[in-house]
Amino acid sequence: MSQSNVVFASNRNTTREDLFARAEEIAADLSKRAAELDREGRPPLGEIVKLKNAGLLNALHAQQIGGGGLDWVDGLQLVRILARGESSIGQLLGYHYVNSQYVYWAFDEARAQEFGSKTVGNSLYWGAAVNPRDPGLVLTRRGNGYVLNGRKSFSTAARVSDYINANAALDDKIVGFAVPTNRAGYKANDDWDNFGQRLSDSGSVEFHDFPVYEEDLDRAATVGGEAPVLATFNTPLIQLVFVNFYLGTAEGALREAVDYVRTTTRPWITSGVERASDDPYILERVGEFTAALKASVALADSAAAAVQKALARGNKATARERGEAAAEAYAAKVHATHVALDITSRVFELTGARSTAEKYRFDRFWRNVRTHTLHDPVFYKAKEVGEFVLNDRIPEVSLYS
Repeated sequence: MSQSNVVFASNRNTTREDLFARAEEIAADLSKRAAELDREGRPPLGEIVKLKNAGLLNALHAQQIGGGGLDWVDGLQLVRILARGESSIGQLLGYHYVNSQYVYWAFDEARAQEFGSKTVGNSLYWGAAVNPRDPGLVLTRRGNGYVLNGRKSFSTAARVSDYINANAALDDKIVGFAVPTNRAGYKANDDWDNFGQRLSDSGSVEFHDFPVYEEDLDRAATVGGEAPVLATFNTPLIQLVFVNFYLGTAEGALREAVDYVRTTTRPWITSGVERASDDPYILERVGEFTAALKASVALADSAAAAVQKALARGNKATARERGEAAAEAYAAKVHATHVALDITSRVFELTGARSTAEKYRFDRFWRNVRTHTLHDPVFYKAKEVGEFVLNDRIPEVSLYS
């Protein structure tokens, strides 16, 4: 029985090396099945179960409650590993990390610990319905609590989530909360039909008189005022999730292209070599792509370390410290976007015309990166980095920056 099919009750005796080995094993299995999974485009229920069984969903939670005790630098590297096998699964793991950790920043300590223990103990998968450009949800007071109504056009992991973070209009403000998806009134729709990230389960969700209680609301909603600085780290961290699954996808594309060149690509008739792997132009491109990826990965890891350092200050973290760390993350986002789009579209220069056959679906790498890099325009991230460097203005806090 492979590790990915074994249930690990907790991570108390699990090492960092164990978690990375399990991630590598799952990624290798995903890579073998990726073309078929992409073709089917179904919700990845079985794949999420494998992440649960391997203890990967709990990797960032404290060891005292059965988690893996890893930091964000390690967690984001796990995202990158999974994305090499299948981009959507890397995305889903990263989204879960941000959404499940958000409760520690946005709720009071007792409620956050309760959420954390429940998450680890039941190996819950956390999603979100928070797109600020799609306000759609309204909370209405009813009795001692609230009811939620409305629709969100996109909600990644809509059908595989056990819990979600969400936001909605309440009176004259937007409030945040965390709720289980098994309450009556939650409906996830099967309407995600985009050409990329086909396993991300990013369809619409509807709420019909969905009950929400006072204890579900975050601190900003219950005490009023702005969210604490600590709670705003979710944005640079989710942007680093993007960075790492873009890069993991590009690494996966290059890896498959190299394997194809070794086994299938024929040398060009005027190359003067007997093997495509000796073709000087293929060698040059492999070298260039590898160098670009290594540079972008190094930038991603450096940015992750900067955000982790600022986040580790907890409630002492200042807006300035958050902003400086966010600028590092956004520089990595700009670079990773360009590198991943370039490599995933150009690997065909290595593999040749026959590699465009539908059975390989090598275009999935580009489709996945192209689809998600439209999430928020990269030129706005470049502008924010430019504003910080040139005018010393830290990025304005929002769910996008």
